[in-house]
Amino acid sequence: MRNYEVAYIADPEIDEQSLAALEEKVKGWVDAAGGKVEKVDRWGKRRLAYSIRKRNDGYYVFLQASLPNQAGSAIERDLRLNEQILRFIITQQEVS
Repeated sequence: MRNYEVAYIADPEIDEQSLAALEEKVKGWVDAAGGKVEKVDRWGKRRLAYSIRKRNDGYYVFLQASLPNQAGSAIERDLRLNEQILRFIITQQEVS
């Protein structure tokens, strides 16, 4: 198991209830891939550096997770197919 950070920007048009449901959905994808979410960091609604799909704002969410080596591709596919997520990135964290 390696440590990863799953960061995504959610559509600013969704309400708080849908945002919480989206977060639970992403946590479920991590669990289904055999991983475990260690920490969730919600930055809230922020201005984007450039517009994405004609949106100038977005909800930033960061998840620290332990994942098996091949789990990233399955989570990436699920994130890519969800229309409420504007952008995402999965990065491996350095072990210090």
